[in-house]
Amino acid sequence: MNHSQPRRDFLQQSLAAATLWSLLPDSLKADEHRTDSLSLSRFTVDITPPEGHSLCGGWITPVKDVTDELQALGLILQGAGKPIVVMAIDWTALSNGGHLLWRTKIAEAVGTTPERVAIHCVHQHNAPFACLEAQAIVEAQGDLPHIVRLDYFHDCIDRISRAAKESLTHLSPVSHVGKGEARVEKVASNRRIYRDENGVIKAMRGSSCKDPKLRAMTEGTIDPMLKTISFYNKDQCVAAIHYYATHPMSYYGDGLVTSDFVGIARKRLQQEQPDCHHIYFTGAAGNVSAGKYNDGSHPVRPILAQRIYEGMIGALKNTTKSPIESVSWRTVEMLPEVRSTFDKDELLKVISNKDGSVVSRNRPSYMLAWLNRVQRKQPIVLSSLGINDISTIHLPAESFIEYQLRAQKLAPKQFVATAAYGDGGPWYLPVKEEYPAMGYEVRVAFCEPTIDDIMTAGIKELLGV
Repeated sequence: MNHSQPRRDFLQQSLAAATLWSLLPDSLKADEHRTDSLSLSRFTVDITPPEGHSLCGGWITPVKDVTDELQALGLILQGAGKPIVVMAIDWTALSNGGHLLWRTKIAEAVGTTPERVAIHCVHQHNAPFACLEAQAIVEAQGDLPHIVRLDYFHDCIDRISRAAKESLTHLSPVSHVGKGEARVEKVASNRRIYRDENGVIKAMRGSSCKDPKLRAMTEGTIDPMLKTISFYNKDQCVAAIHYYATHPMSYYGDGLVTSDFVGIARKRLQQEQPDCHHIYFTGAAGNVSAGKYNDGSHPVRPILAQRIYEGMIGALKNTTKSPIESVSWRTVEMLPEVRSTFDKDELLKVISNKDGSVVSRNRPSYMLAWLNRVQRKQPIVLSSLGINDISTIHLPAESFIEYQLRAQKLAPKQFVATAAYGDGGPWYLPVKEEYPAMGYEVRVAFCEPTIDDIMTAGIKELLGV
């Protein structure tokens, strides 16, 4: 890998990808095909970061060792217009120009367009957090740890693109699609549960929680169901995509790279079912974690992994399958309002304060990257894969669970599965009712409350309701 790749190269690539989007119309883009000739290819790529690489944006311990590898897992559907790519990666986030650049490179490799490529992070924290624009901002300071190493970043997408292209030579016919769900017990719990008499957040129940009072409180608003969409070549299941909404961390910050409990569960299932390609997507879990059931101790990780594994097995067991009759792909662009408190000069002042902590200087670099992105009018893309009465919803960043539940309510006759943590640019995406309640998630939300109406309108268009 080339450690001296100049910054201008990736900025030019990122801006070129953004220019591509500026040429596309703002209206809903949709196509639907009645098909009996669908095929699928699969790919897996190791994207584990090297020793010394930053984790979670550069403000926790960098890579010391690897507990288990991080992976990029994707599938490509052909036979319904240009190829459709869906991929999950074991990273904390992939944001802004970097997210667009990856989609563009994969699209070029497999002969499709970037809006037909959906990339989502699982959101483990002992993992990389990639934002090229934020990296350029902190690099200019000269004294801050890197956010993402450019050689590693580009090597990952180059290998992913090659693997995606190579997979096209190993196609599996797909005749049937399956849908199933199962309740996951004692994993998800709402983080924003402790409020005062006015509904304002008093304390957050994080990914782990040691406070017995907070852990004793109710689960709060969650989606307890793990949903699975599976693809069959007659009776053979060739791929299964699993969706569940919770922050996927048991413990982190020790420098030991891991796919954590959701990755452990998926890898176990993959080992047991090697002929089926298993992918896991984290749902709209911006305000959901395992905090009620996780005290952060090491023995809890395998317990949580077992519960997710049982959910996957249960969803597969409960699956009903049907012949594929129709396939659709829909996209909606949105350009949210940037948080009114963001000021470029003020952000730069905080970033350049040499006496500030790493987190107090790095986090504003993401804010400035988002502000610049909105000013150059690079939209966020929402997308949906529809097969028969199944609809997936691909949302950005740390969307709140209410968006996922809302999508299901809007389309009660459809089997709706939600993946969040797509383009990570805007960080947290609360619903508008939660802004007055304050708390951590609202404090680090990069959009105005109008994001709620924009996202909801986009979800409705994707679902056709």
